[in-house]
Amino acid sequence: MKRIVAALLLLLLSGLATAANLIVLEARGGGLSAGQSIPSDKPITLKEGERVTVIGPDGKSVTLRGPFSGPPMPGGGAAADPKQALAALVATRDARTSSVGVIRAGTEAAKLPEPWLIDMSRPGPRCLLEGERPVWWRPEAASEQEFTVFPIDRSWRADFRWKVGEDRQPVPPVSRFEGQNSFIVVIDKQEHAISITMVPRDIDNEFVLTSWMLQKGCVQQADALIRKLGGTSVAPSGP
Repeated sequence: MKRIVAALLLLLLSGLATAANLIVLEARGGGLSAGQSIPSDKPITLKEGERVTVIGPDGKSVTLRGPFSGPPMPGGGAAADPKQALAALVATRDARTSSVGVIRAGTEAAKLPEPWLIDMSRPGPRCLLEGERPVWWRPEAASEQEFTVFPIDRSWRADFRWKVGEDRQPVPPVSRFEGQNSFIVVIDKQEHAISITMVPRDIDNEFVLTSWMLQKGCVQQADALIRKLGGTSVAPSGP
């Protein structure tokens, strides 16, 4: 009897040790919302047509579709080897890069010096921490350069100028930029669109942040964060 009790206690402690908090990336139903933290071993229920994507502390993500009832990710990657987790993120980055299909010469994205800069030189999705002002960035700063920013509905325009040697500019704290997440950028008479996805600022796990960026298509920024984490990187060709 004592052996049975000891075995059950060991099993219980093992389950507690492997439980972790997950971050909800996207949710449609289930009483969940993006950015929410949920225990990996706490059952959730999804009805037909409902869906949720969660990210574990090792950066691993899983999408569940209803009907579903059970723990979203037992264990949740809590005890994952950081090197293995990083290698998995690099593999995901490479797969995402390939899927974008941007392989023509001259279209590779420049490496960002910091993960949260907004590259204005090319189209695609960008990620930004909630509550932070965007900082425009350009890969080449050898010459003076003008650029213009419109919202998608073109209800206003804002003109900017890069000075020689200047590669970044904080967005002015004016009301017309508040609540905007899609812009048209005009540089050298060429027009392209960028979209900005907000990332919950209370996520303090960089594996989760990298996975979030990759899932949202912010490959260039995720690559910068992977380099910060110590991963071997190649120049990405994604947005």
